[in-house]
Amino acid sequence: MRHEGEAPFDVCATFAVHGSALFAFALNALGDRAEAEDCVQEVFIRAWRNRGQYSSERGSVRAWLFAIERDLVADALRARARHPARSGPEGIEGATEPGTEDLLLVERLDLYASLATLTSEHREVIVAVQLHGVGYQELSEQTGVPVATLRTRMYYGLRSLRTALEV
Repeated sequence: MRHEGEAPFDVCATFAVHGSALFAFALNALGDRAEAEDCVQEVFIRAWRNRGQYSSERGSVRAWLFAIERDLVADALRARARHPARSGPEGIEGATEPGTEDLLLVERLDLYASLATLTSEHREVIVAVQLHGVGYQELSEQTGVPVATLRTRMYYGLRSLRTALEV
């Protein structure tokens, strides 16, 4: 639902700003370039069809697009699990429990999509400290940003990440 004074949804401008990030996310999650391209195309088709439902009060366009994409990627991965590629007998012996793998993959997709909604400053600190185990002092030396500022970015970034993951 658009509000008074809100600009209409401009697909070309939105694609120019967010298309490469959406493609990178889909490619990373799906591992197939053609499937990732199809996914991004479908994101923008759905966004266009549902443009009247978007409200900037509920979040940024980027967050909305990534939410659409997260659902599409999860659907594609579930479809793969239902129709696995044919393999020889050796592939059957090495198979793992699909339900657990799928659940972990969907959780990872949720995390990536939520991280993508953060500012680059918040995302940089969270990824470096929480995912790569870099200390605040070391990160401060690498970036030239004071430790206190990095801690503040971590606090607000994690708070935003929690909010994004609850949606």
